[in-house]
Amino acid sequence: MEVMFPPGQVVATPGALSLLEQHDLEAATFLLRHLGGDWGDVCKQDSKINDDALKDGNRILSSYPINKKKLWIITEADRSVTTLLLPEEY
Repeated sequence: MEVMFPPGQVVATPGALSLLEQHDLEAATFLLRHLGGDWGDVCKQDSKINDDALKDGNRILSSYPINKKKLWIITEADRSVTTLLLPEEY
């Protein structure tokens, strides 16, 4: 999969790391999906906002279901940092 934008520094919250560990999943799998333009489980409007952000440099948010929880990945508008987190940690 082609990387569509730079992630900047990649960080993760304790909740995100715990969720991934509980399900024996690798953060890199979801990060590569995010960087490749697979926004996961977002509505059509949010998907379009993300697609537009590739051109106009706004924030990008992906959401991936894991069991009954969601893993969010947010890349800041300035592309300085990408954060893996749970919605309740936002």
